[in-house]
Amino acid sequence: MRFLLLCFIAFSVIAEDADPDVIYNYHKINDTLSTAGQLLPVHVAKLQRENFQLVINLAVADEARNLDESYTVTHAGINYVQIPVVWDTPTLDDLDLFFSMMDARGERKTLVHCFANYRASAFTYLYRVLKEGVPEADARKDMMQIWSDDAFTKYPQWRAFIDKALVNGA
Repeated sequence: MRFLLLCFIAFSVIAEDADPDVIYNYHKINDTLSTAGQLLPVHVAKLQRENFQLVINLAVADEARNLDESYTVTHAGINYVQIPVVWDTPTLDDLDLFFSMMDARGERKTLVHCFANYRASAFTYLYRVLKEGVPEADARKDMMQIWSDDAFTKYPQWRAFIDKALVNGA
């Protein structure tokens, strides 16, 4: 009983702290493209208010984090795509599928997200550089709003993945 009471209190605190207007690690790149960390159901109203038309989720399926996300987003009238990019082993096939979705989005206002905005900001950086022709330094500046200076040392698989994608032109 004591455990259930503690769980209820903890859940209540988390729910109270979930500001519907604050999406974790949210970063607006331009008027039609933003990246972010994990969405919560309370964030969907913000996406509607801001006229988002597409959400691309690069996180893997996780019962505790995003079980009902696709339903919640699509029920709100927003298109939803999930490309489960495994954190330890991002692939060029994942990136190719992401590029296809981004190309197909047209002018739709889009949110690319994952759990913490690392995958989302890295994939978006690569898309902007390789497909949109954005100067690398400009795209990197947006990515580094999320990634810390030591992140590529801490997560070398991402440095290797980004370098490989840039060399291969994805």
